[in-house]
Amino acid sequence: MEKIVVGLKRVVDYNVRVQVRSDGSGVETDGVKMSINPFDEIALEEALRIREAGKASEVIVVSVGTPEAQQQLRTGLAMGADRAILVRLDGDVDPLSVARVFKVIVDREAADLVILGKQAIDGDNSQIAQMLAAVWGRPQATFASGVTVNDDSLSVVREVDAGLETVEVDLPAVVSVDLRLNEPRYVKLPDIMKAKKKPLDEIALADLGVDAAPAIRELSCAPPEDRQRGIMVENVAGLVTALKDKGLV
Repeated sequence: MEKIVVGLKRVVDYNVRVQVRSDGSGVETDGVKMSINPFDEIALEEALRIREAGKASEVIVVSVGTPEAQQQLRTGLAMGADRAILVRLDGDVDPLSVARVFKVIVDREAADLVILGKQAIDGDNSQIAQMLAAVWGRPQATFASGVTVNDDSLSVVREVDAGLETVEVDLPAVVSVDLRLNEPRYVKLPDIMKAKKKPLDEIALADLGVDAAPAIRELSCAPPEDRQRGIMVENVAGLVTALKDKGLV
């Protein structure tokens, strides 16, 4: 296997309490800490481990978004990726368009494997890996909690309702990863300095010939209703009465 492509998405850091904009147009991002989507970090860590095991020669990180996403790509380079590609886009894009962008990148790079997070923590769509496999015409293995590279195939362990399922897919293929696959490495300062010298290419979305007009528009956002305060009861009879008053029994 020669090349592995890994998708990195810029999202609000998972430690930040999300706030809705006052006009309801979306989530507030001004002055908010942004990070790599946690599932994508796991995907990158797995790609790096495959390369370090001598089963791949190059790891390329790709992001679709605004120029600010360079920060997350640089972090990916500091983790150990060899190259980065930013597909510049101002505005919204739907998952299918992102999948088509990755298809073009994969074809240009002649990648043997694409590893993505199973979902992004902002939209929680869990669609791009499946859509990419469809437009690419290659097999997929989703929600991976274990990956073993064979000569021309992958053995992937998946968590399902009944337990664990092992599937084998021929390369090239698409894999989406779950939280239990690995623990991403810590980025050290010397690695951050080295990452500044690694190549980061920018490509305008229009140059890829992909129509990114979103098929789905987000009309408005609203925070969840405030949680109602609970009540205290003195005994079981009081509990039953309270449940009857609410129509629950």
